[in-house]
Parts: sequence; structure tokens; C-alpha cells
Amino acid sequence: MAEEEPAPHPRPTFLEVKCKSSGKTRRFAVGTDAGFALSLINRRLETGKPLALHIEALKEGEEPIAFGPNSALVDYGRGWKLQTVIELDFDYAGVPKGEGVRPVTTRFSTVPSTGGSRPAKGEDSKPEISFVYIGRIILAFILIFVLGAIFTLALESLPRLILYIKSAM
Repeated sequence: MAEEEPAPHPRPTFLEVKCKSSGKTRRFAVGTDAGFALSLINRRLETGKPLALHIEALKEGEEPIAFGPNSALVDYGRGWKLQTVIELDFDYAGVPKGEGVRPVTTRFSTVPSTGGSRPAKGEDSKPEISFVYIGRIILAFILIFVLGAIFTLALESLPRLILYIKSAM
């Protein structure tokens, strides 16, 4: 009887993505949206670590393949590795560092949420109500009443104006 060849090694049902910020490797199911994977990776980062911008497949001597937010993560075979690209790898214009462009560091600050009730001015600031503010409100009310009186008088005298124009013709 002939010796049987071992069955080919089945492909894994998951992909590994290395996070450059934390150095950890995360596992995702084949076909996972790259945007979903990216959001999970960024959510698990420690405070102060740079956020991942997108995921790309890398192989020595090959052009990297970038995954868009709606792209499905796939394994390109032997030698290809998936990893995140962090904001420190790019300047503000999206140009990779080291390609003849001076690197620019951009910092984004986060503003605490106010629940949409009013714009956040700071954590301990109070709304300022001054005499000028109150004066402008009173002036607005006076102008509204004056405009209302003008329109009321114009509408009351409109029939007389129409009669005058008819008799003049």
C-alpha cells in the first residue's frame, strides 16, 4: 500500500493585525471590515498612544496594500503581514514621512461633550450675562413691537388707499 500524503495544512480562519502603537497583535475573522477592526484596535489603545489611521498589508520588496474602511481583511499569502499605520507615519497632508517633505506634527484636542445643549467653552467657565446683552434683548423686543405697529397701521389703511387709487383713475 502506498504511503498517504498528509493533508495540506488548512488556512487559518483568522487574520493577525499588528498594532504599531501598542506592539500587540490582534486577531480578526477573515473578511472583517477594516474599519471595524481599526475601531477595535484604537479603542483598546492606552491614553497617549497614537491612533491607527488604517490597516495595510506589507511584504519585503513589495508596495504596501492599504485597506479602506469598508474593505474586507484578507490574507495575501506567504510573507505578507497586516499592520496598522499610525498618525506618526504621515504628516498632515497624508504624505509618508521621508519622501522629501518636511514632517509636520499635528495635535488634536478633544472637547468634553455637553450633550448638545450649548457649545463647550471650558470646563469651569460660566455663561456671561452682561448689561449689554440684556440691553440688546430689550432693543430687539422694542424693534419687534415697532415693526408690528407699522404693519398693523399699513394693513388698516390699505382699504382707504385702494379707494383713493380707484377714485383717482
